[in-house]
Amino acid sequence: MNNANNCCPIFSARLETASVLVQKAADAVRQKRIRKRNLIWLELTGCSGNIISLLDGANPDFKCLATQLVNFIYDNSLMAAEGDSAMEKLFGVTGSDYILAVEGAVSIKDKGLYNIIGRWNGQPITAYEAIKRFGEQASYVIAVGTCASDGGISAARPNPAECVGIQGLLGKKVIKLPGCPCHPDWFMGVLAYLMLFGEPELDSRQRPLMFYGTLIHDICPRRPCFDQGIFASKLGEKTCMFKLGCRGPVTRVDCPIRKWNDRVNWPIGDDGPCIGCAMFGFPDKMEPFISYNLT
Repeated sequence: MNNANNCCPIFSARLETASVLVQKAADAVRQKRIRKRNLIWLELTGCSGNIISLLDGANPDFKCLATQLVNFIYDNSLMAAEGDSAMEKLFGVTGSDYILAVEGAVSIKDKGLYNIIGRWNGQPITAYEAIKRFGEQASYVIAVGTCASDGGISAARPNPAECVGIQGLLGKKVIKLPGCPCHPDWFMGVLAYLMLFGEPELDSRQRPLMFYGTLIHDICPRRPCFDQGIFASKLGEKTCMFKLGCRGPVTRVDCPIRKWNDRVNWPIGDDGPCIGCAMFGFPDKMEPFISYNLT
């Protein structure tokens, strides 16, 4: 069976997209051809899985991001400041140039009462208020992960807090990086591209084509099995899992070549079907994740 990494030099080269862009951006900052950018990272209604994923990145890694590319102004999980001091850092960017990264959906029920990110001047600041305030002023807005991009798990049925993706609350373009979680390379590559060249080429749903330009199905190492009609009947078999409910045929992202955890593995490599976590409508529209309808 052919490995996806060996199928086409173009796809193999894409593995280096993020690292090449980040290195070019870091060199440009060091040579003072471009400046470091201020970065705010808001964790809204979600699980904080995307910031954890970013910390697990390798080549490029988080240290490179935080020391060579950006001034990391705010993220409640990472910064040493807390309480009023943390909120002073956040509100201190008002009127300055910054890039906003957002993970998590936004609860809009009761004007966002169900997600308070902090207090400012004695008043609670909701995720709803934060995204509108800081999103409209940002030079670029990046939705990191599926919840920020389209509501994701936070907006899954029955959605009692009425969570939505951030685009619906902003009157400007949002670059979307769906994935549960977002791969570190997708964010780092896009951020470096923004610093070097401005907005990357996006598809009709505002996903960067450099990472979301192909279907998983088209570069899956088990595609030859699909073409020959050789399908797995249960988990653990090394053939195509289409009839077990694999969502690779409808999911646009480059997991088969990029993999996870420093490129060690990915779901299909561990004999589990793709569940479409990088697709709009996940999880509701991707269910059931496993199907035994083998007719």
